[in-house]
Amino acid sequence: MNLKLKDVVCGMEVNADSFAHDYAGTMYAFCSAQCRDRFLAHPHLFIGHAGRPAPKQEGRTVLKRRSFELETPLDAEQARMLIEHVGALMGIESIEAAGRKVRIAYDLLQVTAEQIETELVAAGAKLGNGWAATLKRGFVHFTEECEVGHLEVGPRFGSLRSPGGASCHGKG
Repeated sequence: MNLKLKDVVCGMEVNADSFAHDYAGTMYAFCSAQCRDRFLAHPHLFIGHAGRPAPKQEGRTVLKRRSFELETPLDAEQARMLIEHVGALMGIESIEAAGRKVRIAYDLLQVTAEQIETELVAAGAKLGNGWAATLKRGFVHFTEECEVGHLEVGPRFGSLRSPGGASCHGKG
């Protein structure tokens, strides 16, 4: 009989040895490398601190919307392929690609801009003709680490904090 655990990132029930990782003396299992990597980047978004629930435990989502415009329009087949490839990531709420415009809405607690960018590049490689570089250039990077850091429950005084205690400014 396989022991089942709940993936703290996406909530799926998984085998205890699935993408397993020991964090602070507790074994966690994940449905995918994406969930494991998301957890490892900011574990307290998902498990909180003693006496302080994590944003994920409270059922919160952090919906982000990104849009960008390409120099060269995608044809219908290229758009379909891009939507299918990137849309397979967990945490993608919606993705639209038509002509020169691409719009993506995603839950920051489940997927990062970097993970999306990696999938955009992989989809672009399948499209050929330089699309990998074109999509990478088109995807505008916003600093999400500040937002993620503000969601983490700080160990001191239960305050919200950013990584390294730095303050974050700018648009998100």
